[in-house]
Amino acid sequence: MHRITVIGGGLAGLTAAITAAEAGARVTVYEAHHTLGGRARTADGPYRTNEGPHALYNGGPHWAWLKQRGLLGPLAPIPPLEAARLRLRYRGALRRTPPFAMLRLLRRGLGPAPVDVDFRTWATGVAGEEGARAAAHYAAVALFHHDPGALSAAFVQERLRRATKLPPEAHYPRGGWGALVDRMAARAWNLGVRMETLARVDTLPTDTPVVVATSLDAARRLLRDDSLTWPGGRTVLVDLAVRARRGDAFAVSDLDHPGWIERFTAQDRTLAPAGEQLIQGQIPIGPGQSKADGVARAEQLLDLAFEGWRDRVTWRREAVAQNRTGAVDLPGTTWRDRPAVDRGDGVYLAGDQVAAPGVLSEVSFTSALTAVSLALGRQGLDLKHA
Repeated sequence: MHRITVIGGGLAGLTAAITAAEAGARVTVYEAHHTLGGRARTADGPYRTNEGPHALYNGGPHWAWLKQRGLLGPLAPIPPLEAARLRLRYRGALRRTPPFAMLRLLRRGLGPAPVDVDFRTWATGVAGEEGARAAAHYAAVALFHHDPGALSAAFVQERLRRATKLPPEAHYPRGGWGALVDRMAARAWNLGVRMETLARVDTLPTDTPVVVATSLDAARRLLRDDSLTWPGGRTVLVDLAVRARRGDAFAVSDLDHPGWIERFTAQDRTLAPAGEQLIQGQIPIGPGQSKADGVARAEQLLDLAFEGWRDRVTWRREAVAQNRTGAVDLPGTTWRDRPAVDRGDGVYLAGDQVAAPGVLSEVSFTSALTAVSLALGRQGLDLKHA
């Protein structure tokens, strides 16, 4: 029987553990923290926050993988009346519809954008400068990057299309992402996976294949491999609870600058106590900007879309996420150019910054499936069925 060691108990680690156990391997998972989930943890207590805005896209391969195993669980759909309260900040004011020029970048007949040109240059040729800027900033909801226009046109176009698709691809596990993690952990446990928390690994085992399912920074330190780098975003995360008020926006996309704020209790009232609303936002910041700069921009959006929010706040938290929101691809690069899954000598990488396709958490899923397939030496391994 194969034996596999998985380092990291986040989405990538749990996916790898379940997949390997389904194939008959004996699996041990080591997680450095006291709970599983990685960046998909949901906070305990009255305000069930994730680490920044989280959504599960139904257009990716991980959706089918979760559904086939009964792991999706109950979802919290966006009520139609709430969806109608999406607002866009454009030229300093709130709007209900995007600028017409931006829509040119969403038409069906538009061909694929080039890999080796930045999005701003390519999109300007299609929709003009204002349309290109608005589209790039809207795509930031799936990028967490301060300058989406500087990234590969092909990379941004894919995310823009998926973020604007109708009906929306974004879905929300009821109770927060921690509920999804709990179902995955239970599945792993029932398959016989051994899971050890508060178990930080400083030296790789040599007697089994190892899937390193950590952040790229942690993997670089563990493997002592300075080549394990890839660009990511730097983002201010703002969470707050406010007393409920009719008329609050569902979400606000900043088309003047990259940024997104969403009222998550619009679709899932269990995330905050009765009479309160949970709002989560992500504001990308550049190398020369501070957390205070991002918070100030978030507050500008709140002032526009959540009247009287300052007097209604019951709880608040702020943080900065550095390279913790997935990989971004610069012009001339694709996901294939990121650090390879197979590191040699029985070591495999999984996570959201490695060489695997997908959007945001989908990269963690697909890299984990690839890592297990390689570790078991079974390229024909059926990774779809329970």
